[in-house]
Amino acid sequence: MDFSKSMAVAASGLRAQTERMKIIAENIANANSTSPTKGGEPYRRKIATISPSFDRELQTNLVAAGKPLPDKSEFHSQYDPGNPNADAQGYIKLPNVDSLVEIMDMREAQRSYEADLNVMDSTKQMMAKTVDLLNK
Repeated sequence: MDFSKSMAVAASGLRAQTERMKIIAENIANANSTSPTKGGEPYRRKIATISPSFDRELQTNLVAAGKPLPDKSEFHSQYDPGNPNADAQGYIKLPNVDSLVEIMDMREAQRSYEADLNVMDSTKQMMAKTVDLLNK
């Protein structure tokens, strides 16, 4: 694999993990929100997807952020009869977001991002050493 391919693969991973972290951050930000309308649904957790793609120019496989998918799991409910969005029994629907799961997903995305950065840094160092060898 040449240097341009390894840089392109790492860069595509960086972009995909960045989008993944944005979706996770949105989930965390909406973890305690309720429906904007009475009887409506609260925020539904989004699941980040990553899809493969083939770059014909570089003749290599890359990755890209795919369209986020809605999490089909059940909403949480909480007894809060004073809330304007409460149903007849006094329960409100809360998003199907588990903050602990989101934090773990964020940490995994961060580690993948750091791994891609390390690939880019190593490639850059190899390119610099190659130039140094050619100049001698």
